[in-house]
Amino acid sequence: MATFSAVTRQHILQAITEYDARGAENLLGVYGFAPSTRDVFVHEGRTYDAKAVLGVAHRYATGRAATTDELSGGKVDTSSLLRKRGFEVPARAVVAQPRKRAVRKTDVPEPPPAICPTCSMTLPGTGICDDCG
Repeated sequence: MATFSAVTRQHILQAITEYDARGAENLLGVYGFAPSTRDVFVHEGRTYDAKAVLGVAHRYATGRAATTDELSGGKVDTSSLLRKRGFEVPARAVVAQPRKRAVRKTDVPEPPPAICPTCSMTLPGTGICDDCG
């Protein structure tokens, strides 16, 4: 398990420099990170993937990059760690993605009631007409 007590602001700045030099997609691929839509932070007007930058910063601090598994699932609070090191973390920054709307029972139209073919009355739940039998 990676600990981030050794990661300083300078290590994060070095990781940002590598992020800028390689490009986001290349850096993510090299270190095995998936693009994050929730964990981002801002430095000098640019937005960065917090987990990837912290993973690389861990490499600068300890010689071993933190893995995506060590940073996922709430094991590390990336936002508070970055704030403590003096970086701007937007309040729950989420890249806009279309939300899937849940299908409700009210969204599905009710089928028309069953009608008796002889007398045209609505059939009861048994499906047998009370008048015609």
